[in-house]
Amino acid sequence: MSATTADARSQSATRGGWTPNPRVATFLAEPHGLWIDDEERQASRGTIPPRVLDVVNPATGEPLATVAAASGSDVDDAVAAARGAVAAGTWARMAPEGREEVLRRLAQLVDDHTEELAQLDCLDNGMPLASAREEVAGAAAHLRYFAGWCGKLHGETITPYRTQNHFVYTEREPLGVVAAITAWNFPLDNAVWKLGAPLACGNSVVLKPAEETPLSALYLARLSADAGLPKGVFSVVTGTGEEAGAALSGHVDVDKVAFTGSTQTGREVVRASAVNLKRVTLELGGKSPSIVLADADLDRHLEQIVRAVMHNSGQVCSAGSRVFVQRPIAGDVAAGAKEAAARLRVGPGWLPTTDLGPLVSAPQLDRVLGFISAGSADGAELVAGGQRLGAELAGGYFVEPTVFAAVRDDMPIARDEIFGPVLSILPFDDLDEVVARANASVYGLAAGVWTRDIGAAHDLARRLAAGTVWVNCYNRFDPAIPFGGYRQSGYGRELGEAALDEYTQRKSVWIGLP
Repeated sequence: MSATTADARSQSATRGGWTPNPRVATFLAEPHGLWIDDEERQASRGTIPPRVLDVVNPATGEPLATVAAASGSDVDDAVAAARGAVAAGTWARMAPEGREEVLRRLAQLVDDHTEELAQLDCLDNGMPLASAREEVAGAAAHLRYFAGWCGKLHGETITPYRTQNHFVYTEREPLGVVAAITAWNFPLDNAVWKLGAPLACGNSVVLKPAEETPLSALYLARLSADAGLPKGVFSVVTGTGEEAGAALSGHVDVDKVAFTGSTQTGREVVRASAVNLKRVTLELGGKSPSIVLADADLDRHLEQIVRAVMHNSGQVCSAGSRVFVQRPIAGDVAAGAKEAAARLRVGPGWLPTTDLGPLVSAPQLDRVLGFISAGSADGAELVAGGQRLGAELAGGYFVEPTVFAAVRDDMPIARDEIFGPVLSILPFDDLDEVVARANASVYGLAAGVWTRDIGAAHDLARRLAAGTVWVNCYNRFDPAIPFGGYRQSGYGRELGEAALDEYTQRKSVWIGLP
């Protein structure tokens, strides 16, 4: 790497009087290879020049770092290392106490390196640094939670229904090699959500992070080696979805794919998995309804209703972007949302005053601006925002927090996942109507209900077609609580005890008695 290139990356990471942690600065200046068998290596060894991808700082539009671009042969190497670890049994047959100790050490290392991991996600994703630190804390908690499951996986003894001369028991065994393919919106959390349960169950994992945001995953790989994960148990292959992701999804030696991303790509993962009928779990898109009843405590909750859409600049799969408001208070909610949006400060994630950072990439910026233009053209009332920010932010991918009122269900802004800071207000009259309209979607990831009527809250929670329903709160997550979707929001569950079933298989053993 030339001195000029290193200087450009240093300048991209240093703006507005803020300088990253020295460890982060050093990490960014290094070219990054693939992490396989506890070592970094170039992609497609022997290729000249090495295959690489540029990572861009979305707050500036400038290059931030360089990572390896894995080919199919690189994926073969990573899967072979994982399969070798499975065959050796260095992890799967380790005493549960030992696996728990390693995962707890990894959790502590994540805590110890909070600032490095947070700054990396702030720089390559754009999220505010405060949000990134919260993400790191959540990742460490996730690892600790699943560490506690290592010694609690067990089978059952079962009395046969038709015979009395057999003793029957079941065992839970790891699947083998898990391919984890993650999205760019919460880089570290997405990676750790796909590590905790499979590692606790004794599997090996090959992680393919999003090409836009691979840095914290590579840093995590180094920490995993320090924590004591055996060779081959955790690999990271950076690269494009079209090449590295597709190679993992269709690999005959992969036993399970855990994917987070768009519904369209999820379909491609399912098709690729058919080559060996591997198991698949999918955490996909959403267009989640947030239902505001006339008795809602707007003084207390309006800010939360708006942030349920705007958090991480709207780049959240569960964002409550369809805000159904009971007609008597629709005007109040629109006015309050306009004021709340105006209070949100947009800027680079490293500034302590920033509430919303940039969108992750130029294509994502174009996508969001296209939806905003379509909303206005379709006749929705633009209440707030709607523009790309210029001046000192012109180099980055910044969009104003945007609020539309008088939105119809058939408009693209109400029907399609935008993944940007765009809130749509849709008036409704009664509960039967809003349930029908909220459920009239191909998605079913999450929903929100805002009311003081506990009976109405329970009624709506029961009738809404969503994997998670939040009442008088939103976007709350916990390692113990399962998360996943209905319909085209995917299948399978992450988090909680439910996740363990996704990474184990049950064996029945019959013992004939004299």
